[in-house]
Amino acid sequence: MTESTAPPKSSRSTRTSGEGTIRHRKDGRWEGRYYATEDGGSVRRSVIKTTRQDVVVALRAALTARDDGKPAPHGSLTVGAFLTNWLDGARPTIRPGTWRRYEELTRLYLIPGLGRVRLVALGPHHVAKLYRDLLASGMTPATTHYVHRTLRRALGQAERWKLVTSNAAAVVTPPRPESREMRTLTAEQVRRLLDAAPDRDRPLYLLAVSTGMRLGELLALRWADVDLDSRSLRVVATLRHLSGEAATFAPPKTARSRRRVELSASVVASLSAHKVATIEERWRAGQLWQDHDLVFPNLLGRPRGPSNVSRELHPLLERAGLPRIRFHDLRHTAATLMLGRGVHPKLVSDMLGHASVGITLDTYSHSLPSMHREAAQVMEELLR
Repeated sequence: MTESTAPPKSSRSTRTSGEGTIRHRKDGRWEGRYYATEDGGSVRRSVIKTTRQDVVVALRAALTARDDGKPAPHGSLTVGAFLTNWLDGARPTIRPGTWRRYEELTRLYLIPGLGRVRLVALGPHHVAKLYRDLLASGMTPATTHYVHRTLRRALGQAERWKLVTSNAAAVVTPPRPESREMRTLTAEQVRRLLDAAPDRDRPLYLLAVSTGMRLGELLALRWADVDLDSRSLRVVATLRHLSGEAATFAPPKTARSRRRVELSASVVASLSAHKVATIEERWRAGQLWQDHDLVFPNLLGRPRGPSNVSRELHPLLERAGLPRIRFHDLRHTAATLMLGRGVHPKLVSDMLGHASVGITLDTYSHSLPSMHREAAQVMEELLR
């Protein structure tokens, strides 16, 4: 390292290539400068101390870290600045809804709680304190868990970029989210729901409770993917609808979500009548109709908003005298009814598009009384 030999109050400095320089600033402090390679380019960095001896030590540590490929121990990048940059870079690589959730959690909780901390100084104690503060302010364990997942993913990127030596969030145990109660309808309640549903929406609810398709998958379903003759359909897309943005179609949630679904005779009959009714709606709308070939469009042919469909379910349930449930609970209803009637879990898993049959068994194990009885009978015969 080459140190400046200028008088104490001079700001002049000398540098040997790659070794850094030391200069005395006008404010009386000492500054060590060096260059590091980041993102393929050369970036100038500085360490500032009150004494010349301190800046020599700090500059030597920074150069050693640079040469070893480690983060600079003095790094001035704050957690807030890093998270902002991370969000900008991650936007093209993740689903819009996921990015929107990351951005909201970062803006509302992570930056206010950790934004001023230097990224290289961020430790598990900072992260644990943030979670305690969020819980103390009234945040639910589930939302705090989402905050944790967002921070852990962001710091994982920082670790891969060698901005930090370890992921501080990875070693902190987040609060356990409370399991959300699953509410389902019985077969008799499903019939009451379908009887009370308007003619236009009855096929939508019937398909939901008979196949377990997700709401986004139902609203993205096109007639081109429905084969009424073979009594089947293909799930190849899902509808993404963000507040203030146009609806978009995206691939299903997972690779196994792309699937073929068999239809019952009653569902085929209902869809056939619904197709005729949709053609009549198109004729009445005339030039206002926007043809997307959707099975369940709005009155002008455009995609229906998932939030609107969910809201319309609640007054329908009230009219039918049924308990208030979410639209997604119709998917749970389908799985519970099938498993309760002895349909093999693997077939149910394939119909729902779960990533594995293990997810189906973990989620709906309470709905397998016949399998529980069979297991008890096997043990009875073995021990008799």
